[in-house]
Amino acid sequence: MPSLPYSRALTANQLGDEPLSSWQFERVPNAWGRGAIVRILQRATTTGVRATIYSGSTTIQQRSNVQGGGTAGVTPSPLNTPVIDFVGFPDDKIQILNDEIAAGTPTVDGIVSIEPVL
Repeated sequence: MPSLPYSRALTANQLGDEPLSSWQFERVPNAWGRGAIVRILQRATTTGVRATIYSGSTTIQQRSNVQGGGTAGVTPSPLNTPVIDFVGFPDDKIQILNDEIAAGTPTVDGIVSIEPVL
């Protein structure tokens, strides 16, 4: 199962940070004819981060809070971070847009995994 752990430092009032940009599996492979199960976990060091998640033209999560209280550089786990999971269809672009709204400089840590639907 391909996965991408990431740690992104945001600047004050930064909008539209895309942690999946240029990832090999940013688009669900066409060869996975039935689509893919996508799991996203994100955690921020402050409560001033909002995330919007898309799969193709479908909005998976409208702009909403990213869980705060994380430690920079620590990958979140399902034990203490809500998992956002959904099915992405072939050639859908998986997109996470993180916005910093509190004039802070948080770090957003996350992990995305993708696996074909069997």
